[in-house]
Amino acid sequence: MLVKTPPMGWNSWNTFGPDINEDLILKSADTLVDTGLAALGYNYLVIDDCWALRERGPEGQLVPDPAKFPHGMKYVADYVHSKGLEFGMYSCAGFLTCAGYPASFDHEWTDAKTFASWGVDFLKYDYCYHPNTVPGPVLYKRMALALANCGRDILFSACSWGADETRKWIKETGANMWRSTEDINDSWKSIYTLSKKAGQAIRYGSINCFPDMDMLVVGMGGKGNVGFAGCTEDEYRLHFNLWALLGSPLMIGCDIRNMSESTRAILTNKDVIAINQDPDYNQAYTAEQYKGQWPEASDFPIYVKLLANGDLAIGLFNLSDTDGSWYSSTLQLDEIGLPESCGRTLLLTDLWTGEKKLVTNGILQDALKAHSSRLFRAKIVDKP
Repeated sequence: MLVKTPPMGWNSWNTFGPDINEDLILKSADTLVDTGLAALGYNYLVIDDCWALRERGPEGQLVPDPAKFPHGMKYVADYVHSKGLEFGMYSCAGFLTCAGYPASFDHEWTDAKTFASWGVDFLKYDYCYHPNTVPGPVLYKRMALALANCGRDILFSACSWGADETRKWIKETGANMWRSTEDINDSWKSIYTLSKKAGQAIRYGSINCFPDMDMLVVGMGGKGNVGFAGCTEDEYRLHFNLWALLGSPLMIGCDIRNMSESTRAILTNKDVIAINQDPDYNQAYTAEQYKGQWPEASDFPIYVKLLANGDLAIGLFNLSDTDGSWYSSTLQLDEIGLPESCGRTLLLTDLWTGEKKLVTNGILQDALKAHSSRLFRAKIVDKP
């Protein structure tokens, strides 16, 4: 199958972990539709680990836990599909899943057939307890091949955490998206760590093989399975801006049934989502003026991305613990292909405030507060 833009949706793990059941999934499907999230593109509803019994069935098949899913997975999938959504599930390339349930090693073809029979549209495929005797690329090729021949289009989400240099071999496996980092948790420390590693993976991404910086923690507020310390609104907005600009899949991890207004405002920003879903999926790149000239510069990354209509997306980020000075976020237009001699400049629109700003003298500068960001859509215009 061909996936043209980064997948969007909701996954159960960040908030609920093992505490999942049929009622939660059905109500979350309702909520995706009723809140307008589905209409914005969040159309995959994914059940993560802990859905199965601890032993396979008599014919070697995975069996949903009847205490959690009394009507079975086909029933759940049919309900999700009736809401106009796509249904996702979880397995693992090892002997066991990360939570210790039966996984798909040496059962790839059986499990792919089972998932297809249930109506699964998305498979998150983890990397725990995998045998050291079989290389990672082979493990993911096994499941990709089984899915490609199961009789149903199933998006393949390879979750190998960037391990074993995933970026160098993942495209050859047939995966549609791939984890480029370790797991996220709901804390600034985690967002900072993953943000610093982002540049290692983006150059390896492409349409139909999207680098995945892990699920969103926006709106978790320190609660749930990976709740940890929680984040401020500025930190959540920076998190959403960066994931969107770098083309990571946008998979919501909070309890969407109980979103605050600030959480809803972040997750439903149509202009930011449009950057993430731009049809050309051009690679973002860094363009800091002081890159490499002073040690702290890497905490003030600037990312630029060419969009399908000729506009640019420009993101300024302050990952440091101190407020930035006027020079800490500096972008020369010449560096992004717009020299002073061309007679043109940029008209910026802030995608959160709607504020418009004309860049003068070929330089964009801003002083950002600690743990904050700005994301612009920039249109090329004639100089006044």
